[in-house]
Amino acid sequence: MTLLLGVEGVTKAYPGVVANSDVSFQISEGEIHALLGENGAGKSTLVKMIYGLVKPDSGRMTLRGQPYTPAKPAEARRQGVAMVFQHFSLFEALNVAENVALGMENPPPMKALAGRIREVSEEYGLPLDPSRMVGDLSAGERQRVEIIRCLLQDPKLLIMDEPTSVLTPQEVEILFKTLRQLASEGTAILYISHKLEEIRSLCDEATILRRGKVVATCTPRDRTAREMAELMVGTVLTPPVRAGRTKGDVALEVSGLSVASPIPFGTALKAVSFTVRQGEVLGIAGVAGNGQDELLLALSGELRSQPEAVKIAGVAMGDTGPNDRRRAGLVAAPEERLGHAAAPDMSLVENALLSGVVRQGLTARGFIDWAATEAFAAGIVKAFDVRTPGTHVAARALSGGNLQKFVVGRELSQTPSVIVINQPTWGVDAAAAAAIRQAILDRASGGAAVVVISQDLDELLEIADDFAALNGGRLTPTRPVDGLTVDEIGLMMGGTHGMEVAHHG
Repeated sequence: MTLLLGVEGVTKAYPGVVANSDVSFQISEGEIHALLGENGAGKSTLVKMIYGLVKPDSGRMTLRGQPYTPAKPAEARRQGVAMVFQHFSLFEALNVAENVALGMENPPPMKALAGRIREVSEEYGLPLDPSRMVGDLSAGERQRVEIIRCLLQDPKLLIMDEPTSVLTPQEVEILFKTLRQLASEGTAILYISHKLEEIRSLCDEATILRRGKVVATCTPRDRTAREMAELMVGTVLTPPVRAGRTKGDVALEVSGLSVASPIPFGTALKAVSFTVRQGEVLGIAGVAGNGQDELLLALSGELRSQPEAVKIAGVAMGDTGPNDRRRAGLVAAPEERLGHAAAPDMSLVENALLSGVVRQGLTARGFIDWAATEAFAAGIVKAFDVRTPGTHVAARALSGGNLQKFVVGRELSQTPSVIVINQPTWGVDAAAAAAIRQAILDRASGGAAVVVISQDLDELLEIADDFAALNGGRLTPTRPVDGLTVDEIGLMMGGTHGMEVAHHG
């Protein structure tokens, strides 16, 4: 196989942290190469150097045997390197063709471009209508726009960052078929993902980073997912333990919940109904943008509904706000950490106060009890292993994973009777994810009713007793997790069951 990209001894340091230290690896033409590592292992910095967003401090890169030193992404693209980012850079108020044109150096006339988009999207099994507004597209279709934008440049190396985090299992299959087709035509693919079973089925080789250094290379199909995870973390992982749980009374009852979305291009909830008992974990799956954020808002009290639509311990509370629901025992942790779950410029102590004041009794006669609040914050940091210099640092100073541990810990520490969490382990490393999942299971064992909204199917299958999927603001009927296949889950996420329910209902 012909060598395409060579990375030799590349180092990049920022004040106080070495992001990459003496990193070397190679990718051949037509090879699908995985880049593995926990959050903060240095994957993002490495691909940014390859894509010309960041300049290495030392080391060298070669592309087709020639020195490769892109000063900006436009130079990388000219030399045949393209990248699909995890967070899409699309304008929702423009159509597909207009968005594609914005990402090109010299776009052809719109009509010709629309024709090329149709042609390339069909050739690679990713059908797209160039005239559709991006705001109306699903997350999977938006990703296609990004991929087609790259393919129109005829790349020799395609970098993909967490490409399946927004896809149903069926959409993942379509994407993999496309990537295999590209590889068979000689395009190399550098693939970043934390979904190890996917890497086992798709990738030819893997380079594993830990704390900025290459610690191993392997052929993924020869390793188990757990072996690769342990190489990434450097320790032996223990899966969460489900202690025997008895299901008690209904703690949360949602019936016919319909609310408009307050989010631009958001998804309204349409007659959502489910019940969760004490000691039970309900997992709700769905591709991003199908009503998950709206469901969390409607359950937390940030979005009001009909009184009877949400009952906590039998009491109608659909029209009450967050503090009343907290008093009644319901806590919630939204997906967006900075700005929604935590105030970026406030300290951890102040952020602990924001949601803990009601249940932890952090005020006395109208005054804040700072000693109690500091003790509450310090307890969260200790119990959830939050890496921080102290509780007085601002929330924005924490890494994403540590802030996630703090936010989830803050809610779980309030002896709640109902817990609602959206994406509990998004962006945290394997060891922290296992600890958060265990903490959720422990609260359920203690009698709490838990709703976990997540795009990570493996996570839901690991901790949930029952399962439902959101699609277009509708919730499928709840089913026990035992005996569910990934295919059935994908169909539920894709909305086929929802359609049947809609027709009969």
